[in-house]
Amino acid sequence: MDTRVPWRTQVVIVGVLAVATLAGMAFPALWLAATLAGLAYSMSMVVTDLRARRFGTDVLATLSLTGTLVVGEHLAGALIALMLGTGQALEGYAQRRAHRDLDALLARAPRTARVRRAGAVVEVPVAEVVVGDVVVVRSGEVVPVDGRLLEAGTFDESALTGEPLPVSRAVDAVVRSGVCNAGAAVTVRAVRRADQSAYAGVVRLAEQALAGVAPVARLADRFAVVLVPVALAVAGVAWWWAGDPVRAVAVLVTATPCPLLLAVPVAIAGGMSATSRRGVVVKDGAVLERLGRVRTAILDKTGTVTVGAPAVTEVLTAPGVDANRALALAAAVENESPHVLATAVVAAARRARVPVTVATAVREVPGSGARGVVDGVAVTVGRLVVADPPGWARSALRRAQLDAAGVVWVCADGEPVAAMLVRDELRPEAARTLRRLRAAGVDRLVLVTGDRREVADDVAGVLGLDEVVADARPETKVEQVRIEQRRAPTMAVGDGVNDAPALAAADVGVAVAARGATATAQVADAVLTDEGIDRLADVVETARRAHGIAVQSAALGVGLSVVAMVAAAFGFLAPAAGALVQELIDVLAVGNALRALRGNARSDVPVIARGLITRFRAEHADLADARAVVRGAADALSVGVTAEVDARVRAAHRVLVDRILPHERAEEHELYPAVAPMVGGRDGIAPMSRGHAEIERLTARLGRHLTGRLSSDQVDDLRATLYGLDAVLTLHFAQEEQDYFALAERERVDFRRKSWHASTGVTSHPGNGGPSWR
Repeated sequence: MDTRVPWRTQVVIVGVLAVATLAGMAFPALWLAATLAGLAYSMSMVVTDLRARRFGTDVLATLSLTGTLVVGEHLAGALIALMLGTGQALEGYAQRRAHRDLDALLARAPRTARVRRAGAVVEVPVAEVVVGDVVVVRSGEVVPVDGRLLEAGTFDESALTGEPLPVSRAVDAVVRSGVCNAGAAVTVRAVRRADQSAYAGVVRLAEQALAGVAPVARLADRFAVVLVPVALAVAGVAWWWAGDPVRAVAVLVTATPCPLLLAVPVAIAGGMSATSRRGVVVKDGAVLERLGRVRTAILDKTGTVTVGAPAVTEVLTAPGVDANRALALAAAVENESPHVLATAVVAAARRARVPVTVATAVREVPGSGARGVVDGVAVTVGRLVVADPPGWARSALRRAQLDAAGVVWVCADGEPVAAMLVRDELRPEAARTLRRLRAAGVDRLVLVTGDRREVADDVAGVLGLDEVVADARPETKVEQVRIEQRRAPTMAVGDGVNDAPALAAADVGVAVAARGATATAQVADAVLTDEGIDRLADVVETARRAHGIAVQSAALGVGLSVVAMVAAAFGFLAPAAGALVQELIDVLAVGNALRALRGNARSDVPVIARGLITRFRAEHADLADARAVVRGAADALSVGVTAEVDARVRAAHRVLVDRILPHERAEEHELYPAVAPMVGGRDGIAPMSRGHAEIERLTARLGRHLTGRLSSDQVDDLRATLYGLDAVLTLHFAQEEQDYFALAERERVDFRRKSWHASTGVTSHPGNGGPSWR
């Protein structure tokens, strides 16, 4: 329920009523004044409810206040008025946070455009751009209107599609307003006016979906639907049986729904306080009530269950080319580039501890990539432009397609020397978060993404989702929300501008705002202000607990009120005594409701375990190159046994013995005992210990192969052993990251002092369906 009176005014009213009730001991006329004030207030709320076609607890409060006036029980009336005012003030506090608005979404829309007219580029208001105008879009700028490209370009389309990597668009391709130019400056010929363009459509969709959200009945009102007729029936019977209207008034006084007016908002406000301490801003108490009933979650992919930025996952090289050398060449060129993939390449070189030299003559070539000279070698990083790729390059392409990955090619003096596979990786905490959601009662998880079907299916398979909707546009997401809402209360979770309409349409919209768009945070009902989505499970668990406590407290209060009603009906309680009994019931109900302030009980990770998790998480990152050596040796065996292949297999065995096995043994003896109490004791860590044993076994098997010279009859088993090691290591590392490393909470942030401003990140993916960019 929206607060009718400002919250501060409500606090003043409560204070005045409290003073009047106490001072009435000396001046009884103040009790009458307090009763009249309470009656006027309750009647105004009843009228407001009836106009909104609601029926709630205020009706019973109005009847009981009227009854106390009729029979002259002014003290009872003053007590009821005080409890009524207190309940409304508490509810106002729980719901006084900012409501939805679309200011940020509108603010992101370009206000001006650079248009080429009469041989010059002039800046005009975007509303003045007409169909046929040539618009100049500089690097990093948002395309102001839908237009057709006059030259090739690279764009971040995440604002409209949520796709994770940049997309290259050829000459004459149509680009939509709202996407960001991620390459060199381009010109587009406008094909629609600004108010008819794609971004304007997203804004309208969000506004329409937001306007279509139906009001949800308060929990207290749902109780009142039963309590009010019961109370009236008992009061009527008592009056008829005793022939005394005072007895009927006593029944109404004891039936006044103060436990509902007090305990429910206290429990909800307590839940909101608990969620804020977990790094989640819930915009009002009604949202927390709805979160407690959610049964379906619709999840965006990019930036929500994935990191939201591309990362180099593997470097495949031409025969005789060292992977680190290829990575060094690429990083030297990309170090001077603002492209989103350049960041991924440089980060990969940093992780591999590859020394990066300075490139000269670096320039961006639209449709091709970045070019430069490194140690006298002409290096191109980006798209493969060779007409007839060599065999290893065709294998790399097939590998990328199978892995649903993008490819950044590295060419030296015009020849391809390496292919870097690029993916938007899953968040380490994603799988654990979704398991917690299911445990909290969210029994249906749906992935709705603008990304390709094969990428979406890959993510859904790892996370165990129930349904996947790929290639989704903003209107598709809204439609899916509507479908799911017909089945059960639905939560939508996303981080991009394209998610805003779906978040507004859902019963509860949750924005991952640490990386997402400000517009999404403004439209959403709850905002995860911290990085990561484990807070999503926190808020659902806390909402479920707060909702349960609210129901329990209301049921406790109503149950005791019914007992008091029966006592009043038999003449054991006068109106004033009934009001005092009702206050005692309030204390019990509110005391129970205050348990919601503690939030969801969850033990923190001990300091020692936290330190070990941090250490071994860092070691996982450092071992990425060692794992690549194992996979590379297995791939090299496809050509048979040569001197180079023999060296690569022996190098793989060395990194296993010198780097990977010491890491696994340290985990077994240091990390696992520390986390065992949090994952079910010895039984909980047994499957992971079995993984360690399998890594030891396969490494020993590989070592037995290397006791002498390698021969061709060993190739099949060597490949099986190395690929087996690669598979076990990949699965084992992923399990540790999702099940153990996600246990450690990040450093707490003082949210009262923290100011955060979410903005759209430069992330997108190849919308042309191909595996290459630039």
